[in-house]
Amino acid sequence: MQAIPGNDARALGAKAAFREKEWIPMATNTRNKATGAALAQKLIAATKKYLAKVPDVPIAGSSFTPDQITNQLQKIVDLHTDANSAKATAKAKVAAEDAGLTSLHTFVNAYKTYVKAAFASTPDVLADFGLSAKARTPLTVEAKAAAAAKRAATRAARHTMGSVQKKTVKGNVTGVVVTPTTSVPTAVAAVPTGAPPPAVPASAVTAPATSAAATPHAA
Repeated sequence: MQAIPGNDARALGAKAAFREKEWIPMATNTRNKATGAALAQKLIAATKKYLAKVPDVPIAGSSFTPDQITNQLQKIVDLHTDANSAKATAKAKVAAEDAGLTSLHTFVNAYKTYVKAAFASTPDVLADFGLSAKARTPLTVEAKAAAAAKRAATRAARHTMGSVQKKTVKGNVTGVVVTPTTSVPTAVAAVPTGAPPPAVPASAVTAPATSAAATPHAA
């Protein structure tokens, strides 16, 4: 393709690919940055194709050779590529940090518990560890009274009773009829129909009782 001479090349370059308002969107969001990098790559390719033999191109009051233009555009592509690589690396590092800190936090909390117990009476040593013993301020009389009243109100609202109070609670039953029971007679073995009555032993037969003294006969 024949190179476009002097003034015509400058006019074409100014109107076609390098008008300032249509160059690269200078937004800070990721989507527009990707769009800007993609546009820069197309500008590089078109510059090499159509303006490679143009001596210089006027841009923003200055003159640039095609190589200088492509170098500036390549910086945009490189910055975007490096940023994406850094984001991917940072994302992986953050994920590794989150995974590792879960177990490490448990370890640190256990170690802190040990240190606090071991040096509970020496606040200066705890301070060297970056820790401090919890200072317990004794409750005032008013605070104790308020706490006791709150506990009593909570127990009343929940109907909570102690062991002594539970013993005083009895169930009330009315209208119960008690039916007395008698002793159940001993079962007698059934005698088959038509069979003779069982023999009664002689020892079991007793003579009828006689009067203690005979009545005297009349004379």
